[in-house]
Amino acid sequence: MSAPQHRHVFRDVQALRGGVPEAGDLALTDFHMIFKFPAESRIAADSRLKKQVKQVWFAYPLIAHCTLRPTPPSSGIPSSIRLRFRDFTFVTFNFPDDKQARDAFEFVRARTCRLGSIEKLLAFHYTPPPGSPEHKINGWDIYDARAEFRRQGISEKSADIGWRISTINKDYTFSPTYPALLVVPSKISDNTLKYAANFRSRARIPVLTYLHPVNNCTITRSSQPFVGLRMKRSIQDERLVAACFSSNEHLDSTQSTNADRSPASSHVDLSSDYAEDDLSLSETERMRMEEELAGVNAFYDEKTGKRLIYGAQQHNLIVDARPAINSYAMQAIGMGSENMDYYKFAKKSFLNIDNIHVMRDSLEKVINAIKDADVSPFPPNKELLAKSKWLKHITGILDGAAVIARQVGIQHSHVLIHCSDGWDRTSQLSALAQLMLDPYYRTIEGFIVLVEKDWLSFGHMFQLRSGHLSHESWFTVDNDALAGTAIRPGESDGRTDALGSVMAGAKRFWNKNIGGEKDKDTSTDADDTSALDDAKAGTAPVSEDQATKPRDVSPIFHQFLDATYQLLRQHPTRFEFNERFLRRLYYHVYSCQYGTFLCNNERQRREAKLRERTRSVWSYFLARRQEFTNDKYDPVVDDHVKERERIIFPKLDDIRWWYQLFNRTDDEMNGDINASIATQERVAAYQATLSEPGILSADSTSFSSPSEPGSRSSASPARRSPQPQQAAGLSQGKSMLASRESIHEALTPETRTSSALNRSASTGGIPATLGALQDKLSSLAIGKGVFGSSTGSSSSGKLSGSSDKPDDEGSKEQEMKEMS
Repeated sequence: MSAPQHRHVFRDVQALRGGVPEAGDLALTDFHMIFKFPAESRIAADSRLKKQVKQVWFAYPLIAHCTLRPTPPSSGIPSSIRLRFRDFTFVTFNFPDDKQARDAFEFVRARTCRLGSIEKLLAFHYTPPPGSPEHKINGWDIYDARAEFRRQGISEKSADIGWRISTINKDYTFSPTYPALLVVPSKISDNTLKYAANFRSRARIPVLTYLHPVNNCTITRSSQPFVGLRMKRSIQDERLVAACFSSNEHLDSTQSTNADRSPASSHVDLSSDYAEDDLSLSETERMRMEEELAGVNAFYDEKTGKRLIYGAQQHNLIVDARPAINSYAMQAIGMGSENMDYYKFAKKSFLNIDNIHVMRDSLEKVINAIKDADVSPFPPNKELLAKSKWLKHITGILDGAAVIARQVGIQHSHVLIHCSDGWDRTSQLSALAQLMLDPYYRTIEGFIVLVEKDWLSFGHMFQLRSGHLSHESWFTVDNDALAGTAIRPGESDGRTDALGSVMAGAKRFWNKNIGGEKDKDTSTDADDTSALDDAKAGTAPVSEDQATKPRDVSPIFHQFLDATYQLLRQHPTRFEFNERFLRRLYYHVYSCQYGTFLCNNERQRREAKLRERTRSVWSYFLARRQEFTNDKYDPVVDDHVKERERIIFPKLDDIRWWYQLFNRTDDEMNGDINASIATQERVAAYQATLSEPGILSADSTSFSSPSEPGSRSSASPARRSPQPQQAAGLSQGKSMLASRESIHEALTPETRTSSALNRSASTGGIPATLGALQDKLSSLAIGKGVFGSSTGSSSSGKLSGSSDKPDDEGSKEQEMKEMS
């Protein structure tokens, strides 16, 4: 890629992050904001500074919110642009005069929410330097659906193991959001598939995504059925699901192969003591069972030594990722969840994972807790972090995926997953379960294949969920600043102004319903801005099929990467890739530098000819493989050796904030949790000493009960010691399978009301006195430069993540590595 053409350069701009300023020059190109420092004026005065020049690149599509704060010259306060990026970088640019700030704001807005088409994004203009390692790798060739299913043992030339490859969707007319190649049970014809398609939303019928290499049990996925209030049924759909759940019958000669019969597992007494006991196992019992059964001995009866027959131990499961009440509500519009009277060969479990709107709101609360990172050096607001329930959502997703992995890998059963349309929560659960089950997906190539298969190929709507073309409402003008006020931590900056939202909604309602005008976005006012001529010329109307709809934007893939990070952190030797690999993948989902995550499904990508017109992000990662390789990785798999087993499971009492992604330190994000665990461990150690011989027992010591002050406790210290989940801020809950139709909720740390009374809402748990001091200090230029050397710390003022320039310029590769 040639050097970018600077359309506009603004001299002596002050960048502010962490309350610390850095003077430099801001250059605007067609695809990036580039901040260079020290400023040219300083270099002219001192030539020695020329060797210290650095630059930070901000890709326009990463802008999540931009606020212009114009101020009158008489105020003595510079006009500014305050930016929040998708990778949780926060920065404010202060301009020497008001016109420069307005011109920069209009130029940036024209290059984001007014492009009109994805074809104007960087991906269609980016090429790596000729001869570079990235240029020699074609990332589009990494994933081949036939090759992946051949790895799983399914192909036209190999022996029939119960599955076949269907080309019924080769032209995407059968199901436009499904991949062209579908793997379905061998005994189900394409004609049956056509009838079954009428019973599933968007014709997303149950199809195979994963076949376990040891026990041939499967993970299939689909969308919700058209049940409706009348609880309709489809014989073809029932046959298809039954065939999915009996696909390995032929592996045992005693099993019937009659396609018209329900699978043998349908005759298992699911109300037997064994089945019910299995569904009510405690967390400790389940962990013990996993350790015992994860190895090869799981396929033999320990008492008799006889081989376990496939199907006889099966508890096939239909997993509905939604809360049960949500699926019932969908029945009112003709959809819903399976009527299990017609699927007697399986049980069903609702996982209570919330929808895209709840997840979006949860992330917004996290952002509110950290959004002052540009003007304040103080840590996040811990109360707001807890109220976001983000860790609860990550825990619930991991717990649901663990249920699926356990059913397939330990219970030797089949699982069908769906949510509503089968491309959000379904992709999360399916991909995470496979990550737990198969060591291949924990390699760099395997993880790429997993993302391509379960996210891109199966139709997760990356463009819709990511909002690649931005939205007008993400650009606001804060005219209150004309009064001459400065930004203070915790102030409304246009991001969460509830009153403003209400007023804007009322104005749209009046225009649409009273004034007879069309519904307009009122976030901008032509009288408030004076745009650059070329900025105006660059605007174009956005087509309806590509337009960003804020209510459809949601951090679904973000949550998958966060959950993967939790597994990587808990099992550091089991993954070939490192944490930075996940962080850079998150960055490039939004950077639009590569074509991999553009469009919403496989059909759209083929129609846009992205393979021919853009580069694949996988070329970037494979060309820099050494940077993303985990030096602790142990590739050996041995089910007889602890920590080397094939299957891994999440530790639900050990979920932490992905602090690197939020550009914070571990102590800033996880300090309370870590301190709580340390306290719990000290208490447990002390109580353990009380039970040793010769030491005063707990029964002879007075313990105060919350309900009975001064009363003596008859409980032993072991019983009274805090549970690990409580130490991590998560409530002790039952297994997901403790109920057929429900799932437990793991709670995030609750707000401590006693301490909250003495804390400032804008200071993240800082006492009120210090909170007032913070407001005074935030406007002062104190501390290191905004681009300090401490990675990930807000206090260092360093910009990371979005600070990367296009990853093609080899001459500055080391600098880019440091900044990311």
